[in-house]
Amino acid sequence: QVQLVESGGGLVQAGGSLRLSCAASARTFSTYTMGWFRQAPGKEREFVATISRSGISTIYADSVKGRFTISRDNAKNTVYLQMNSLKPEDTAVYYCAADPTRGRSGFYTSDLPNTYDYWGQGTQVTVSS
Repeated sequence: QVQLVESGGGLVQAGGSLRLSCAASARTFSTYTMGWFRQAPGKEREFVATISRSGISTIYADSVKGRFTISRDNAKNTVYLQMNSLKPEDTAVYYCAADPTRGRSGFYTSDLPNTYDYWGQGTQVTVSS
């Protein structure tokens, strides 16, 4: 069982920045591919970014590419999402999630919510225009 706790959300003006953190309880954090997803009011949850367990491979949604950066610190059991040049359309609840990879390579990443077994409670990000 993995518990994930997000932090760092808040209210920011358009063009501003926020850094989200997700702390994991698992001793085996380094074996999980990690992802960030978001859900805006009235919309389905959507993929934002993912990072392989090694940290070498990353994938981003087209809507955030060049503005957001995902990273991880396996020594601290934490994954981060640096969000720059924020736009009002980035307003959503942001969730981190852990994919156990199940023997896949260290470069494995996933943009599919159904591959992630564990989810945090979410943190609200609101971008004002």
